[in-house]
Amino acid sequence: MQKTSNVDRIIEKAREMAITFELKPGARINESALSKDLGASRTPLREALNRLVAEGYLTFQTGKGFFCRALDPKRIMDLYETRVAIEVEAVRLACLRATDGELAVFRAYLNQTEPAYSQGAEVSELVLADEDFHLYIARLSQNDELLRLLENLNGRIRYVRSIGLKTMQSAPPPQAPELSLTAHRRILDALVARDADAATATMRAHIERRWEEATEAVRIAYSQIYVPEDLSREVL
Repeated sequence: MQKTSNVDRIIEKAREMAITFELKPGARINESALSKDLGASRTPLREALNRLVAEGYLTFQTGKGFFCRALDPKRIMDLYETRVAIEVEAVRLACLRATDGELAVFRAYLNQTEPAYSQGAEVSELVLADEDFHLYIARLSQNDELLRLLENLNGRIRYVRSIGLKTMQSAPPPQAPELSLTAHRRILDALVARDADAATATMRAHIERRWEEATEAVRIAYSQIYVPEDLSREVL
């Protein structure tokens, strides 16, 4: 039991390092150094790394070892296209399966989380609030596999989404993050009306609007990930 708990801890920490690209894109993972950083022995570390390969955060090359996933526009676009497919189906199923009571609770949830979308909110809060909204719909779909897939995709695009939102946040209205909340309202209204066509169309447009910014976000992400340490100290 203790071994499982230790592996889970290592997985969570290593996953977070991969999500934030503390492990550099495409770079080979130094298992000895990572073992020291995580306070992990070789066996649970290998188990954790293999789990992250299965989840898509890492890759493995025979004879070479583990590598952090690459960060490139094509890969990000693939993930966004997959996200559209998952979320459009999730919202369609939610229209069919969610009860009126569940949708009323969902509306109350959105009312309660509105402050997270205020101008000047922390980017990390905006990203997590947006993820929570979409995961809520996936749960309303009553399809556990769609929910699991969406949770995985969220982690794999979170860094790029954070960069994109940070860029939007510095822009004047109407490009500010409040537009996400407006789209969420339209999706919710379509759900309450049981209008699957409107719900799926709004969901698709909402996500596709974000993937159009992916290429620029990847470029900015690279410049931040690989900024020289001495320069980053000067900036700070």
